[in-house]
Amino acid sequence: MGRKKKAFAALIPALTLVATVYQGIPAAAADPTAQPTDPAAQPTDPQGGQQNGGQMGDGGQMGDGGQMGDGGQMGDGGQMGDGGPIDGGQTTPPADPQGGQQPGGGQNGGQNGGQNGGQNGGQNGGQNGGQAPANPSLRADQFVDIRKAPRVRQPRRGRQASTGVFASSCGVNKGQAHSNPDNVLAAPGVVNGAHHIHDYVGNLDTNAFSTDETFAAAGTTCTNGDKSAYFWPVIRLRAGQDTSDRAQQSQADGNVGSIVTPSSVKIQYLGNPRAKVTAMPRFIRVVAGDAKAVTNGLKNAHASWTCSGFENRAFTDKYPLCPRGSKVERVLNFPSCWDGQNTDSANHRDHIRFADPRTGQCPQGTKAVPQLRMTLAYNLPAKPLAFALDSFPESGHDPVTDHGDLINVMDDQLMAKAVKAINGSRAGTRIKPRR
Repeated sequence: MGRKKKAFAALIPALTLVATVYQGIPAAAADPTAQPTDPAAQPTDPQGGQQNGGQMGDGGQMGDGGQMGDGGQMGDGGQMGDGGPIDGGQTTPPADPQGGQQPGGGQNGGQNGGQNGGQNGGQNGGQNGGQAPANPSLRADQFVDIRKAPRVRQPRRGRQASTGVFASSCGVNKGQAHSNPDNVLAAPGVVNGAHHIHDYVGNLDTNAFSTDETFAAAGTTCTNGDKSAYFWPVIRLRAGQDTSDRAQQSQADGNVGSIVTPSSVKIQYLGNPRAKVTAMPRFIRVVAGDAKAVTNGLKNAHASWTCSGFENRAFTDKYPLCPRGSKVERVLNFPSCWDGQNTDSANHRDHIRFADPRTGQCPQGTKAVPQLRMTLAYNLPAKPLAFALDSFPESGHDPVTDHGDLINVMDDQLMAKAVKAINGSRAGTRIKPRR
């Protein structure tokens, strides 16, 4: 019995040593049945393809920055779309121009969030999380003959329809006289907040730091005195050269080629098929389309692509290839059912909504105001991959991300004139929004 007790006593330290060593082995190595992490299955960071702390990286943990960093956001992988949380892992968080700038997660995602996913998350998704998939590329199948586009359907007009049109002639921004990569509507105070170049017509002050006061004091390119700010992302010829002073920043954002000036820019305010319109409040912010439709889905993808002479057909998710003599047209129809109180909302959409696409009726609790339609025409080659829209890097120049922005700065007198023209002889009622 004495020999068995001594042997057992000697065995205990050995077992302890083995257990200690086993605890130090990563889970994937310790379990021979564990599956390796698939890099392609990792979520892509909306602004640079970097991972959120390497989801399940670093031994199957969320990584010190992927799990609700110190700022309360999902570290470096929050979806930026349509009011979603901004990426907390950027020093200057790029805001979604369609969704609004949301609170970030503290600077750089919080002390434990760290840059790009936390100290244990590591760059590009954590040491064990794998490489992030590359941003999507422009594809030849995104360019389609306009004659294959779906037909455009319009709601039938009712007896109370407002059928007039009011137009502002504001130029085409020739020579890129007024352009920048800002978006004062969705990312005020953020330089390069759009991560793509915007063309501007109308108000001469529009930039990241504009305010209602600077808008009101500025001049305009519009011939009728309309001081509203109208803007949209540029189109480029992919094989061209960008000689602007912003070329390096644009290239870093994935936007390359020479910028094309529109051959025409048509700014029209239309009525409602079911009702007379009332005045739109001064300084209201309105968005058409969704720059994040690739990740957000098509709910707010209201911009369309067509060709001159073929306006009865249009795509939302394809670039049109136009016959010889026909121009590419971007048609941006803006929402026009206002809540009667607010000039903006957290996601820049709730205060002014679209009418029912089938009936033209405004949602309950809203009233019809003049509907802005911007039609932008371009002379472009009918060749796949020859041209593309500026976009966020992760959107891959997808045509479904086309969008436009309006900040209405018409004075009361000009707005009343617009309402009267749209309604016919019956002038609209001026309404002062609650500020």
